[in-house]
Amino acid sequence: MSHRILLVDDEDDILEFVRYNLQREGYEVYTARDGVEAIERALEVHPHLILLDRMMPRMDGLETCRRLREHKELNRTMIVFLTALGEDDHQLSGFSAGADDYITKPIKMHILVSRIKAILKRVERDDEPALPDGQDQGVIEIDPAKYIVRRDGHELLLPRKEFALLALLMSEPGRLFSREEIYSRVWGSEVVVGDRTIDVHIRKLRQKIGGRHIITVKGVGYKYEP
Repeated sequence: MSHRILLVDDEDDILEFVRYNLQREGYEVYTARDGVEAIERALEVHPHLILLDRMMPRMDGLETCRRLREHKELNRTMIVFLTALGEDDHQLSGFSAGADDYITKPIKMHILVSRIKAILKRVERDDEPALPDGQDQGVIEIDPAKYIVRRDGHELLLPRKEFALLALLMSEPGRLFSREEIYSRVWGSEVVVGDRTIDVHIRKLRQKIGGRHIITVKGVGYKYEP
């Protein structure tokens, strides 16, 4: 499978260098030089992955990420910041804007390629065909002690926060957990996260376990229905 990658950076030398190396790896690579162009290009080519700089003219990376996440047709697109801004507060704001990962410059090209390959493996898992309408309520089993989740007997690989979020919701099926309680119990009170953080994780869980299991109560929180 040839994955489509959109590179977004206002520095031409970075665009050309990264594009050249990714094309050598067999990826289909597109480029944009600012946030406005990035959104237009993303809606045109529907990339599997967007590598996004933060400091750009016309529209910065954070605002670009937020606007990209408003388009349902890009729900399965992975957004990864590739930027020189690597401090903790910068990374937290990036994840809060809807990013799936955060990579700081400078980075060696072979390391970047390895990171991209790992990220795109997650895309391949998320792109598994959905079950027909009305049949995506397969049996979900979770074993917190062994860190295992199964859907209809098939083991799912979940990142740590997604696993913790699902484990919390499944601990009391049918109970409504407020957003505040979820933030406190999954992320901890010492970590400051934005409003979009939980939405991104819920979206990814729904892709993996089926859309009908996690119920949204607008403005309040979420609950799990078997």
